[in-house]
Amino acid sequence: MKGKVVLGFSIVASGLILSGCGNQNDSSKNVKQVLNWTENRELATADISKATDTLAFNFLMNTQEGLYRLDKSGTPKGALATKTTITNGGKTYTFDLRKGVKWSDGSKVTAKDFVYSWQRTVNPKTASQDAFYLNQVKNAEAINSGKKPVSSLGIKAVSDYKLQVNLTKPVTYFKKLLAWPLFYPINQKAVDKYGKKYGTAAQYTVSNGPFVLKKWTGTNKKWSLVKNNKYWDKKSVKLNQINELVAESTTTSYNLYNSKKVDETLLSGQQVKNNKNNPDFVKRLPTATSWLELNQTKVKAFKNVNIRKAFSLAVNRKQLTNNVLQDGSVPLKGFVPSQMGNNPKTGQAFNDEASVPSAVSYDLTKAKKLLKKGYSQTGEHSLNLTLLTSDTDSSKDAAEFLQSSLEKLPGVKVTISSIPFVQLISRQAAKNYQMTVQTWQSVFADPINFLDVYEKGASYNTSGYDNPKFDKLLDEAENKYGNQPEKRWQKLVDAEKTLMNDQGTIPLYQSAQSQLLRTKVKGIVYNPAGVPFDWKTTYISK
Repeated sequence: MKGKVVLGFSIVASGLILSGCGNQNDSSKNVKQVLNWTENRELATADISKATDTLAFNFLMNTQEGLYRLDKSGTPKGALATKTTITNGGKTYTFDLRKGVKWSDGSKVTAKDFVYSWQRTVNPKTASQDAFYLNQVKNAEAINSGKKPVSSLGIKAVSDYKLQVNLTKPVTYFKKLLAWPLFYPINQKAVDKYGKKYGTAAQYTVSNGPFVLKKWTGTNKKWSLVKNNKYWDKKSVKLNQINELVAESTTTSYNLYNSKKVDETLLSGQQVKNNKNNPDFVKRLPTATSWLELNQTKVKAFKNVNIRKAFSLAVNRKQLTNNVLQDGSVPLKGFVPSQMGNNPKTGQAFNDEASVPSAVSYDLTKAKKLLKKGYSQTGEHSLNLTLLTSDTDSSKDAAEFLQSSLEKLPGVKVTISSIPFVQLISRQAAKNYQMTVQTWQSVFADPINFLDVYEKGASYNTSGYDNPKFDKLLDEAENKYGNQPEKRWQKLVDAEKTLMNDQGTIPLYQSAQSQLLRTKVKGIVYNPAGVPFDWKTTYISK
């Protein structure tokens, strides 16, 4: 999750309901309410301030509760907020909080829990990679950069059940952000009690959401979410337990599915082709992308635009998606994927309007010419590189394709290093790589949620990309034209084109998530542009 949250026009893709409605009916009575689910990566953290990946946020959304929760259409609905009053030209939010809500340890959830959570996230000592998402809150940016005290953050507990937030500017989609776990409360007593262990294992967590975490040691590949009997809306929660199992290989999870040991599995390659007519088959195209990152701080040659363009032109994205992945993923037209917004005047999709075809084209002949030119400009004659990637099946397949593609360039040698996902995101955050495949799932459907990755100084800008023109365009979009949707849109389009003409990164594909999901599993709320799976209303029918 990346980029500063900005002011202005925002379109959030609608949530979808998978496999039926969200209302439990008589057919589910006397049915064991246990869901068996697979994940293709390990859980990295249970700490809201430390979470950075989709799985962690998906877990947090199901075990915690914030001011709002998205409904099946992607609309924020009051959860802990029973009333919201917006004043001061859209810059002050006052929330009346639900009374009688408790943490799983029995203590009360109050406004102070929100204050503590947000202050903890922006505190530079916490080193939260996602702290910048609170930059629209008064003084947040200055606090995170160590220029102001944490106590000056624009959030205060007026009373136990009244919370007030002051923003630096109006943010039209602020309620949608409040439905994202980063803005949820944190139990300070638990953090004080467990210290650095907080959120590193099930025993070092507390919950105020539909489920509580069980059997997670911090490194194991099995855990459970158990119904939280202290949850304020427990009557709406039908599942008694969700058992999650990590299977990096879809071959493993597919076999488990066919042997009826799990209720869901992701599919890849030939599995997708074999199951398109299966009544359990579900295909989606979330705003999840993968791209090849070239670390300019580790490899000086990558500072050369011709070398970067050569690497991009050497990759045939259609072959990658059609012949290697074979899961419905589609080549990217730019860095920002589809479903991230439309021109407020013409309705044209952002990824179509901002497309720079040369930045995502395949032309090996031209690639070789540009590499030769880049070698001449840098004094290099060869490049011996390591490509860092995840150890999942699809990631390793993609890495081998990239290795083969890049080694067609003169003097380029690529070695693949495949490591567990938790280790991968740690290495990427530390900028400890030469080349890596980055993945990204948006928080909300607006181009800024991708583009801010490459702003100078952004915590997710691990490649060292730096272009003052690009930064200026984003600054104008955020701070000058926030209330002028058409002008803001144009600045974002220009920023995308600048990034792509620079070949600041190498977009690869938008990831499809084809899945087998038993038809008896009802009421899963799915959001393609944010945290995907909400199991609060899920149930098992006969």
